[in-house]
Amino acid sequence: MLPHTEPPPVSGGHPYDYYYRPGVALRPAPPRAVPSDLWFEPRRAMLSPWLDVRLEPAETPRTRLMADHLWQGDEPMDALVAAFRRSGTATGRRQLDRALAFGIDSVEDPLPELVRLIARLDTPPAWFDPDRWERGRRRWINVSTAGKMAMGVQDFMGTFVGAEVASAVGATGRFVHDPYRRNLESAVWFGSVTAPGALERRNPILHDTVRVRLMHAQVRAMLRRRWGDAHFARHGSPISNATTMGAAVTFGLTPICFDHVHGRRCTTGELDDVMHYWAYIAHVFGVAEELIPRSAAEGMEMVDYMVATAGVAPDWTAKMAGAATRLLAGDTPAVRLRRLGTAPLLGALAYYSGEPLVRTLLADTPLHSTPVRPWTALTGAAASTTVRLRSLDDRLPGARTRARRRTGGYDPFWQRNIRLARFLAARAGIRGTPFDHHDNSADSAPRCPV
Repeated sequence: MLPHTEPPPVSGGHPYDYYYRPGVALRPAPPRAVPSDLWFEPRRAMLSPWLDVRLEPAETPRTRLMADHLWQGDEPMDALVAAFRRSGTATGRRQLDRALAFGIDSVEDPLPELVRLIARLDTPPAWFDPDRWERGRRRWINVSTAGKMAMGVQDFMGTFVGAEVASAVGATGRFVHDPYRRNLESAVWFGSVTAPGALERRNPILHDTVRVRLMHAQVRAMLRRRWGDAHFARHGSPISNATTMGAAVTFGLTPICFDHVHGRRCTTGELDDVMHYWAYIAHVFGVAEELIPRSAAEGMEMVDYMVATAGVAPDWTAKMAGAATRLLAGDTPAVRLRRLGTAPLLGALAYYSGEPLVRTLLADTPLHSTPVRPWTALTGAAASTTVRLRSLDDRLPGARTRARRRTGGYDPFWQRNIRLARFLAARAGIRGTPFDHHDNSADSAPRCPV
């Protein structure tokens, strides 16, 4: 196929509302995607051994693609969601579930969009290496608990303070109205993809990954119509393809980079293996092929760009944080004591993400002036000790055997998170994770993506 020299037809009312094609001039970043010093310290702390981290990240071919893909979603899944609207979501969902479980040939008169989606799942890309994926999986699981906490906290901040994600999550309202199911689904998915062979074609974990991908596309369609061209012109696509890829590179590289900068060194080969693990997860999640990094060095460029341009907190940040802390409002002795009791948690958040982000998150809540400094230092000391102990363990006899035992199955850290999420969800009367919460979102009132 010859490369395109003109943009493909727009799918909406904005001239940038189309999917990238090779040869087309790259779109500039949406206006909201500008560097902010709010995110500078987390970037420098994590990436400075490998990159010259500046307030404005260096422009590279990889970051230019990231900027361009902030304007678009997941083309194959977006097309399937549009087809669901024509055929009926219940019919489309049945076809998808059957095709995932038994193959496209088992579906009678399948939607053409479903045929194209399944064909991509049935044919891994030429760059995918199952052995390397397994090495990356094991190395990612083998990072310290402190490294995993760093990833979790920075993801939390991106979700609640980052402009694109916080807008989508806030507008849909699920963190406020349905938090236990949402948290359970997130924990189950994260824990599941750490299993050996998690993304083999017939593995139910791959099927659930595609269902989560569908949920994102359903919410994207709803928000795109609800917000209209004016919001799109400033922010780009809700739950964009670039942000999906940005999540994969930050999830993948943050924990191992955290360990490295705290004394538990990693090799370039280990970093590349971890990036390969998360690159294939991104592929299954619908990231466009041209955007997926082939090395950790490319992935770090993308982390630097995505975190730098995460943007300033939208109005939704105050609404979500206010809802989460409403029980801490008031001036009675009991309430003041409860607020003071949050200081250790807030100090931990500040250590892993920087105090400016925590203050931004809490600016309009009863916790806005809660002191964090002593607890930040204590968290840092504990995290550094955890990493040093793991580094010592790496050098003691039997280290390889212990590492194989830790990484032979699901990640124990995420298994603990799943047990906690299941307990809290069960108390709220929620059981199971069908990943179908948004089957009507493309046509109805908004809720929240995973």
